[in-house]
Amino acid sequence: MAAMNPAGIGAGRRWSMLAVICAGAFLPMTAWFSATAIAPQLTQVWGLSPAQGAWITGAVQVGFAVGALASSIAGLLDIVSLRKVIGISALIAAIANLCLLVAPSVGLLLLARFATGVALAGVYPPSLKLVSTWFRRGRGMALGALLAALTLGSAFPHLLSAFATDVSWQDVIIATSLAALAGAILILCLGSEGPYPFAKSTFDRRHIRAVLQNRPLALANLGYLGHMWELYAMWGWMLAYIRAGTPSLGIDGSRTASLLAFLVVASGGIGSILGGIVADRIGRTATAAIMMTLSGFCALTIGLAFEGPLWLFIAIAILWGMTVIGDSAQFSAMTTELSDQRYVGTALSLQLSVGIALTFVSIHLTSSVAEAFGWRWSFLILAPGPLLGVVAMVALRRMPAARLIAHGLM
Repeated sequence: MAAMNPAGIGAGRRWSMLAVICAGAFLPMTAWFSATAIAPQLTQVWGLSPAQGAWITGAVQVGFAVGALASSIAGLLDIVSLRKVIGISALIAAIANLCLLVAPSVGLLLLARFATGVALAGVYPPSLKLVSTWFRRGRGMALGALLAALTLGSAFPHLLSAFATDVSWQDVIIATSLAALAGAILILCLGSEGPYPFAKSTFDRRHIRAVLQNRPLALANLGYLGHMWELYAMWGWMLAYIRAGTPSLGIDGSRTASLLAFLVVASGGIGSILGGIVADRIGRTATAAIMMTLSGFCALTIGLAFEGPLWLFIAIAILWGMTVIGDSAQFSAMTTELSDQRYVGTALSLQLSVGIALTFVSIHLTSSVAEAFGWRWSFLILAPGPLLGVVAMVALRRMPAARLIAHGLM
């Protein structure tokens, strides 16, 4: 007979629900980088300038930040059913992504990307909270599994693009839109909150102030900001970085470059799960500090392998792909543990909105550095992010409130 938790729910049920939530998050998140993966084709079709090309990714980041901030201010995730928020948001993301096929101008194309970002703000944060209602022990691993799904969703368009000679850019958009629709149906039909629900709340702007005045949470958020400074700029520009190094690295054609970009980003799925398992054993702050130390090292050294040898470039890139996202779930878990339980959703949305807004800066700064000095050393600009994160984690470990993290493991 399956073990039962205090709420009388079979232990096996939480694992099946984790699979449902992960799939329900993975499918809509394919729309995030759908246009980024086919940016070269869109640039050619629309005659985009380099600045407009950067906005293909940037518009999604801005939309997500706006959507998450609005959700945080309204306290949406602490009031409304998480299942409904995720399902409806995934449906909107599918529609917004499809609009790329019929956008009559560059402005409307970018508006569609912005709308996709707003919609995905209703998928990512509530998925984190929904998983947390099913897990107390093992929450780090569970959130790591969810982040692995989100990472694979973000990487998937690169895999489709790797076969661009057989699949048109329109097919990539259609496939990712159908995936988002399938995710919406899956969550709406099978998703549910678990036996450890967070207290429901009502709209109150004072919740934002309470979140901002929580000093241990502020340090967790500072670590998260350092992590986000690095993450999306690395993800967003890895394909361009690989293509820039193609002549020296001996990479044959754009298909191979796209496939390598997929492997680099997708390797974060392994990193997320490993990070979750390790965090549930040695603590979240230590795990995050280790991951950021490694990812910062990769940001500093990948330029050394820009001209080869290829094996060294791939090794550094894959290690970076694993560690750059391997700590992300732990910041979310810390937020659920350090926040007032009445407005965990507000705290998660606020953390994500500010973090994603920061990525907009690092994405554009990285491209500006690449334009001015070339791609080889452009990723150096990302290294201060994980350094700041490590400092924040060390400071957080010294606070008494850190014992709330990971059942005292910190």
